[in-house]
Amino acid sequence: MILDQLRLNVTREAYIFTPLYEPAKGNGTATGNTLVESLTIHRDTGRLELNAPLTPNVQVLQEVVVYGIVGFIQLHAGEYMIVITGFERVGSLNGKDDILRATTFQILPLPHNLSRLSEQQIDEEQTYVHLLQDHLRQNTFYYSYTYDLTRSIQRQHQSNNNNTDGSNFIKKEEPMWKMADSRFFWNRYLADKMIMITESGEQDLSPFILPVIQGFVNITPAVINNHSVVFGLISRRSRERAGTRYFSRGLDDNGHASNFVETEQLIFYERDSTIETGETKKPIQLSFVQTRGSVPGIWGQITNTRYTPQLWIEGDLSDHHVLDTSRTHFNEQTRIYGSQILVNLVNKKGYEYPVGQVYARIVDALANPQLTYVHFDFHHECRKMRWDRVQLLIDELEPLLTKQGYCCIDPNATINKKRSIQTSVVRTNCMDCLDRTNVVQSSLGRWILNRQLHDMGILPSTQMIENDTQFMTIFNNTWADNADVLSLAYSGTGALKTDYTRTGKRTYTGALNDLSNSLIRYVKNNYMDGSRQDGIDLFLGMYTVESSSLYNSPFLKKKPWTTYAIPIGFFSSLGLFIMVLFSPERFGVESSTVYVLLLSFCFALSVTCWRYIQQHGTEFVDWPKLRPILFPNERVRSTATTGPIVPVGGGVTTTTTQVANAAIPSTSKENGMPWLMNGPPQRSNTAILDEVEQGYELPTLKKTT
Repeated sequence: MILDQLRLNVTREAYIFTPLYEPAKGNGTATGNTLVESLTIHRDTGRLELNAPLTPNVQVLQEVVVYGIVGFIQLHAGEYMIVITGFERVGSLNGKDDILRATTFQILPLPHNLSRLSEQQIDEEQTYVHLLQDHLRQNTFYYSYTYDLTRSIQRQHQSNNNNTDGSNFIKKEEPMWKMADSRFFWNRYLADKMIMITESGEQDLSPFILPVIQGFVNITPAVINNHSVVFGLISRRSRERAGTRYFSRGLDDNGHASNFVETEQLIFYERDSTIETGETKKPIQLSFVQTRGSVPGIWGQITNTRYTPQLWIEGDLSDHHVLDTSRTHFNEQTRIYGSQILVNLVNKKGYEYPVGQVYARIVDALANPQLTYVHFDFHHECRKMRWDRVQLLIDELEPLLTKQGYCCIDPNATINKKRSIQTSVVRTNCMDCLDRTNVVQSSLGRWILNRQLHDMGILPSTQMIENDTQFMTIFNNTWADNADVLSLAYSGTGALKTDYTRTGKRTYTGALNDLSNSLIRYVKNNYMDGSRQDGIDLFLGMYTVESSSLYNSPFLKKKPWTTYAIPIGFFSSLGLFIMVLFSPERFGVESSTVYVLLLSFCFALSVTCWRYIQQHGTEFVDWPKLRPILFPNERVRSTATTGPIVPVGGGVTTTTTQVANAAIPSTSKENGMPWLMNGPPQRSNTAILDEVEQGYELPTLKKTT
């Protein structure tokens, strides 16, 4: 059992946690044969000790109520401890398993001061702490003391089917952290210190190890056709290739996909008490799982201040590494979820075309009978705001969805509690796996919900859930909120197209809101996402702070002075041009010649600065500092070879030094794939996309979703 409320006494020598309520200490919360009375963290050594003897006459500097220990992280001065100090209740499952969202945190230093650090290290220490604070503030974190949020109902039941009480949640002989799915255990790195101590057998800290997920959870009681139900939606964001929009694309070397999210739609059907015994039966649990993730290949986009970044793709499938990476990804997915229904929503022409083509070629080359590939050009099929045409995709998938089924657990059954299982999963993607993906996933969720309600007898076969306006408001808003939260974590703004998800139709107001979000995304993804990526890498342990004084600081590299001067020159000259144009008298301009010359000078300076920014776009991007972005060819390129990699005739990849005097074609027609890159150009190179590459979405300012 995880302790839910703890009193934290802060002294100069230690942090001392004690259970806040006596029942928490006396109801069997024990580690082996030891009753948990307290946990002491000694600040000088960082040692953790259960039931340490109390020091007499110790001065308590501060007393705080905390609701969980997130974990520990090592910085320059020493370790810091992160605790949850505020929460809100999201809802309850089974009437007893409260799901909570952490609202406030506190980062507590174990060292007393920073006196042993240099001035540079002190500055860096503050930067690291701010990165952690921003990560905790900008994202949503959920946890439960009694329900494993990291695993779907089906996976919980598969690993706990020997429970004697008919429950399908936490296995009684195993602590929650040990059963948790490590992919979604967001604070797994921070909790590693407590886990290692527990695994070593030195002390059992399981009552203090609290798995936290990052994503979205909503639980809402509702009434459908006079039947009480609980509707829930849980989205679990994977930590294996976590990142921001343009700094995390495709697969890594281990086959982990960017922006991978498992979304579980829940219905708990609460039955009435039996007349004979007066006993309240446990609710039937219905679950349907979907996944989303970046196109499962090696590809990316190079931010360069343009609205549409430069695209690069590893398209040479004869390279075993490229295909093996995708194979590794799908092997893991089929092992966990079964057969894969791959729904690709990217455009079939324009900028996104090569990504879709590589995906299709990968699936074809793998020749895996467990993979079913469906390409639905969302923007083309739903053009002119005809978003109801998503039903065309649902109709195409209906035979596969019917065969796939859903998970149904009846804890009241005496023999077979698992009435049905989900045998496969729909893996949906667009470019970002956000906006289009969420529209399709909500439509799939609505289709399966109708089937579940018909099978349970909650709705007659002639009635559809769409006719229940009260419940559909709950359903639509839940999926739209899910879209916004996942989009904020990845792109920095709320999702696009949520007007359709909320109301079932596309509106011009929604289109204007999408335009606003698209522009905000542009600014954040180009000029603010580097620090967001650093915060993710630091929190998840992808980057560890070195304690040695002889290390290379990631923050020492400075941008050239032009990076700061050129934007100032651009905005100053543009502002001066506008003021002179409309109010020349403010500058004492009386001669028309001086007026024209001044306007010409301001205009020429603005254009010059703008062209410089466009030609050297990567210099102005806010790149991650802790883990610099390295594209595949940058990791393997010989030091004797210089120049950006470019595509040449026949799909052969070479360098500019080798073809300096050759005419380089702008497209490659091999395999019918224009301008496909086997490797990306260096960051110093800024590609100017032609009209074909820009695609037909440009008028809506919505290039990738």
